[in-house]
Amino acid sequence: MWDQRYNEAGFAYGTEANDFLKEEFYKIPAGGRVLCLAEGEGRNAVFLAQNGYQVTAMDLSKVGLNKALKLASDKGVEISTQVADLADYKLGAAQWDGIVSIWAHMPEPIQRRVHAQVAPALKPGGVFILEAYTYQQTTMEGVGGPPATQKDRFVSLEDLQSELAELEEVIGIAKHRTISEGTRHQGLSAVVQFVGYKK
Repeated sequence: MWDQRYNEAGFAYGTEANDFLKEEFYKIPAGGRVLCLAEGEGRNAVFLAQNGYQVTAMDLSKVGLNKALKLASDKGVEISTQVADLADYKLGAAQWDGIVSIWAHMPEPIQRRVHAQVAPALKPGGVFILEAYTYQQTTMEGVGGPPATQKDRFVSLEDLQSELAELEEVIGIAKHRTISEGTRHQGLSAVVQFVGYKK
């Protein structure tokens, strides 16, 4: 499905980085190594590279990551890419200064598995930044997020706080905000935002 989506003309979610990431990325240690989960066509990874970070973009879709590499080239920066499935992906141990999860919706058991790896995978002082849709998105006018039938792919603040309890929470909020990202994310939306760091 993702290969098919990313084969469409243009960029499904635009080429500009996510607004929340733009606001919070500076909390990641300058020049550090950053892993972008489910990064798709690369807009967030390219933004981070433009700001001096060493970025690895991982995604299930090789088509999306090829577009990410092209976007990086067009912007005059370099990123690394890795085709992988979050169902069995290993984040590693103490190797990232930042981990970014923007709209990385996955079945609940996989989400728990991934989030359990975040704190061990961060270096001391490393930062995790996440934005995702909550189930309330299914009642909103905005376009974006999993279908209502995939309820376990939505994210709640309570689950994040439980799954990421090893991190020092800097931001943890569920809110409504207007999103404009390509054609796939538009309008008033229900989201959760989380920033945590590893002591």
